[in-house]
Amino acid sequence: MAAPGENLRINGDRLWGSLMDMAKIGPGIAGGNNRQTLTDEDGEGRQLFRRWCEEAGMSMGVDQMGTMFMTRPGTDPDALPVYVGSHLDTQPTGGKYDGVLGVLAALEVVRSMNDLGIQTKHPIVVTNWANEEGARFAPAMLASGVFAGIHSLEFGYGRKDPDGKTYGDELKRIGWQGDEVVGARKMHAYFEYHIEQGPILEAENKQIGVVTHGQGLWWLEFTLTGKEAHTGSTPMNMRVNAGLAMARILEMVQTVAMEHQPGAVGGVGQMKFSPNSRNVLPGTVVFTVDIRSPELAKLNSMRARIEAEAPAICEALGVGYAVEAVGHFDPVTFDPTLVARVRKAAEDLGYSHMDVISGAGHDACWTNKVAPSTMIMCPCVGGLSHNEAEEISKEWSTAGADVLLHAVLETAEIVG
Repeated sequence: MAAPGENLRINGDRLWGSLMDMAKIGPGIAGGNNRQTLTDEDGEGRQLFRRWCEEAGMSMGVDQMGTMFMTRPGTDPDALPVYVGSHLDTQPTGGKYDGVLGVLAALEVVRSMNDLGIQTKHPIVVTNWANEEGARFAPAMLASGVFAGIHSLEFGYGRKDPDGKTYGDELKRIGWQGDEVVGARKMHAYFEYHIEQGPILEAENKQIGVVTHGQGLWWLEFTLTGKEAHTGSTPMNMRVNAGLAMARILEMVQTVAMEHQPGAVGGVGQMKFSPNSRNVLPGTVVFTVDIRSPELAKLNSMRARIEAEAPAICEALGVGYAVEAVGHFDPVTFDPTLVARVRKAAEDLGYSHMDVISGAGHDACWTNKVAPSTMIMCPCVGGLSHNEAEEISKEWSTAGADVLLHAVLETAEIVG
């Protein structure tokens, strides 16, 4: 059916108010949020989200990984649902919008449908995927990965945080282990609305990012073993310096990424020294290399180069070496029909837009393996994300949610 008329809009003030209310749970120390997955704060955010959804007439289902599915019925009991959502968990120093915007905008779509008296043939399911960030339990997008059959339930439950606590135990502790079999639900389509987490939309002065593809990635966790020794009294030529080996690998990763331009990135965002004392050379260094590209050949070429050159760097310094792939997904091409609906909705509503490739991983990257999926993006100030200073405007959030409403309604099929 044709997209609904331009008179259909979400309530931007209500969406913004919901974002600000959710941000009160798990506040950070610099204006953002620390609501990591399966913490008490995550549990509190889930309860607020549940209350809002039930007030909007939705019923709740929770699967064994803790993902929340809030359903607004359709008129056809045999029609597969249209799923819309993202995640409520944050980084340790996260912003107020990463993930949360997509969940609460999906809720706002349902609230606006209620206000407007709109019924659809297909049910609509507002979704809060568990552990998207992967900050506490690696890998990222864990629950949606189990849903899509990428990981087993046992793998998910066995993930450990830095304190050795398992995902399964913490899920039970906060009371959000559901009984639904993960992945048993079938989708007609999946939409995810997200901040760009990059600077392109703002720089190009565009309100809407029509996401056509997603970058693939490898997370490679290195463990380097040196010899703890006094930094002042150990001669330079007698050191087994794991920190130096790490530095040389980081420089090599930079070189490899630059040699695969355009369309490739690589870097390190996490490292742990042991014993982490200012006057002791590290005995062990653990760090994760993050490489990404929308081109599978480049992605795999970068991994091969890095894993071929790193052992030689370590061997030259007498440092022990091990590497493990702790996160991966191939580049994603989103469903062309859904992408076209997003683009048309932006045009019909008069919003400026452009095609973009997602530089970050999202739950839509996994749902795309089991159902037609796509994403919508809004700008974020300076491209800053995974940072408490992350910021968007109310006008940006409203524009993307308007587009989401129209694309969802076209897909779910308005009745009457």
